[in-house]
Amino acid sequence: MHMLALALVSIGLSNPSSRSEDKPSRPLLAGFRPLVFLGDSITYAGGYITYLEAFLRLDDPKLRCEFLDLGLPSETVSGLSEPGHAGGQFPRPDLHERLGRVLEQTKPDLIVACYGMNDGIYHPYGEARFGKYKDGIVRLRQKSAKAGARVLHLTPPVFDPLPIKARTLQAGLAEYRQPYEGYDEVLERYASWLLDRRKEGWDVVDIHGPMKRFVAAERRRDPAFRLADDGVHINAVGHWLIAREVLRHWGVPDGEFGPAKGAEEFFAARPLGTTVLKLVGQRQAILKDAWLTATGHTRPGMARGLPLDRAGREADAIENEIRKLVAGNR
Repeated sequence: MHMLALALVSIGLSNPSSRSEDKPSRPLLAGFRPLVFLGDSITYAGGYITYLEAFLRLDDPKLRCEFLDLGLPSETVSGLSEPGHAGGQFPRPDLHERLGRVLEQTKPDLIVACYGMNDGIYHPYGEARFGKYKDGIVRLRQKSAKAGARVLHLTPPVFDPLPIKARTLQAGLAEYRQPYEGYDEVLERYASWLLDRRKEGWDVVDIHGPMKRFVAAERRRDPAFRLADDGVHINAVGHWLIAREVLRHWGVPDGEFGPAKGAEEFFAARPLGTTVLKLVGQRQAILKDAWLTATGHTRPGMARGLPLDRAGREADAIENEIRKLVAGNR
């Protein structure tokens, strides 16, 4: 077992238990409010959130901290939208249109926020767009603090132009209805700004840098390697990379991940790992759409979730199954 006590105490989520030198004990997260994940379609996909919770549930059978995925596809924290987004059907949703309702209804202790991929609206770097992103992040922090929630920021994931090379656009155009070929350089600036905020006491996890290094290493082995077929929406390996960086940030030593490159391999190697992973994913999916529907948003085309009371009952049934499995696995 490893020790997340320091990181979790810093966000007010745990009471450290007694521990011995040779066998440290895990913190008990009982009776606390949820961790709410906010972001765009990458967060809505939920892979890294499922991996995080499943890892922790297997590692600590006493874990009682709820992970809620409230990511919304297409969303920005900047309030910007590129010309012709979604074929002109709708502008990108703005997080701040719904943030107050999310905070009021979920009452989280911690917000995990992953924004940036959509916030540069796939254009070359521009000071005005960058300013909107920074302002949106600051507003997110201010509103969360007022609601009693702390924020853990994730830097933007990577944009990979290689898989969509024929559809990217060069610099210097008046309009970008398809991605700028050097858009990852924009995301690097956004990531660097977030990382610089650590000196002001912000809690920030870098996922952009590790993901970029991983892609570069894989390309040396296989020049056609892809982490995202469309350059944006990462596959399961990409979600596992994000989860691992967050777990490292929370104090999990590298040795606990073993040699597995992907989550499936990692969880398959642990007793009941695949089963617990599947159940956690099912529970998160039920709650995700239910909470998005209950809190409301402006993004058309989203599945309508169950009423919260029904979703809660279904989620509780799965939760009981998870608890029995992990308790019997010790």
